[in-house]
Amino acid sequence: MEKTKILVICASPRKKASLYVAEQAAKAAAEFDPRIETEVVSFAGKKIEPCNGCGYCKENKCWCIKKDDMQEMFDKMLDASGVIVVSPVYVMAATPQLHAFCSRMRPAMHCFPELLRNKFFAAVGVGGTRNGGEETTVSDIINLFGTRTMNVVTNEVGGYTGGKVWSQDKGPEGCQADTIGMK
Repeated sequence: MEKTKILVICASPRKKASLYVAEQAAKAAAEFDPRIETEVVSFAGKKIEPCNGCGYCKENKCWCIKKDDMQEMFDKMLDASGVIVVSPVYVMAATPQLHAFCSRMRPAMHCFPELLRNKFFAAVGVGGTRNGGEETTVSDIINLFGTRTMNVVTNEVGGYTGGKVWSQDKGPEGCQADTIGMK
């Protein structure tokens, strides 16, 4: 039986509500089909510098010259068939850490474009207040990964583009209370 690997990326620099949602997403995916294998990776405690546009990768057809936690996390993404990206709302968008991660995917676009082509991803925004930027965060994630040739997975009929969870600024307990968002 061939396995499908789904990587769940928690883009939060903390280990609270978004990590809980990422773990629940991984659990739900694994329970959906026994052929699905999941792994959760967290940005908490990781150092990922943003791209500074030096052009080294394009000039040398190689990965970024910066040495931090980016390449290890990116390699996990390359190994997966699909990705679920979970980010808390930071000023109506995904975290700066996720923006840095995506900016560093530049070599994948310009040097190795076949690596991400036809991979699928889904987006989840976690906000402290209801309608507090979850929708714009999901759109931000879609833009960040969609521009890297990846394909977005959406929900059922109705045009919904990703999960939106309300933590009520109460961490995992607040997320558990949002039965609609967790569903």
